[in-house]
Amino acid sequence: MTPEQNQQLQAHVSEIAKLLYADAQAQGLPMGNLIEIEMAVRSQLLHHVSPEIGNFFIDTAVGPDSGYSRTLNSLLGKLRVGPRQAQQLGVAPGVQQSPLLALCCLRMSAKTSYRQAASDVELLTGMKVSAKSQERIVNRIPIAAPEVDSEVNEVALDGGMVRLATPKGAPSEWKQYKAVRLNAKGAGMAWFQDNSALVSWLHQLSFISLFYCLGDGHPGIWSLFAQLQVPQLSEEILDWFHLMENLHKVGGSLKRLQQAEALLWRGQVDKTLALFASVKTEAAGRFQGYLQTHRSRIPNYEYYQLEGLPIGSGSVESWIKQIDERIQVTGARWKPERVPQILALRCAYLNGDLDSFSLVEV
Repeated sequence: MTPEQNQQLQAHVSEIAKLLYADAQAQGLPMGNLIEIEMAVRSQLLHHVSPEIGNFFIDTAVGPDSGYSRTLNSLLGKLRVGPRQAQQLGVAPGVQQSPLLALCCLRMSAKTSYRQAASDVELLTGMKVSAKSQERIVNRIPIAAPEVDSEVNEVALDGGMVRLATPKGAPSEWKQYKAVRLNAKGAGMAWFQDNSALVSWLHQLSFISLFYCLGDGHPGIWSLFAQLQVPQLSEEILDWFHLMENLHKVGGSLKRLQQAEALLWRGQVDKTLALFASVKTEAAGRFQGYLQTHRSRIPNYEYYQLEGLPIGSGSVESWIKQIDERIQVTGARWKPERVPQILALRCAYLNGDLDSFSLVEV
């Protein structure tokens, strides 16, 4: 912008400001402090100024449209968009929010309840998008599993719980979903009652020549890993901390538990079994069976830690806790058909995919 153009702009802005201030006074908008002034100015701009600027930019960028114009809520206020303009600008028929406003709604809905998201969006943008509209936006926009370009050396898998909607008066029903985290702090994803989609996604990844599969003692975890058919070699590792939890469920002699922990830390399963051979309690029997089941998944943890190799599935457990911060907000109950979408949305947010999310044809 040249100095002359800037001077001309400032003159127009000054006149616009006078008109907006007079209108704000006429409306009785409070302007006793800076917050109230900010709210008043934003309201005036959204109603009188930015929509006209937005419409001018649209008409100039893609040309005017002689077709029937519909109103589109946006961060600039209410815009007018014709059918040809909407098609060129990547706005699908029937939607009421612009792509950027929809993205703001997605980000907020990924973090908190739809009602709270509606409140947050209005505070941050000045635009009202109801809780129902927030939910419709989330369920309207397809969200794919993350694309992973880097090679995978570690896959951690675990299950979380989601509360489903039940008829009024009926007890709550909780169902499990499965979550995956790659490379300790890498990309993650979650699926609800769709193990085939989980395995299919894993099959699309590029693994290093020897990669590690980590999980707790749940048999469902290892049955999923067994379905992974890739040419690279994999090694299954039982989460060390889960192993210790099961050890201490045995109870009894503290000295024996300490000895067992030291043996297991070095991967000495047979010596650990011998240590409990004389213990005839039910808990000890269960633990011995547990060791037999997972003996091939119990490495020399001490050596692995020294070499910087993974020994726990804490990364996916952390991932699940972050997912649960959204899907288990107070009072949340989900229709089964809505669970996959909210899981995908939350994971997209946690993966950082909503920072540059493509909302063409939303």
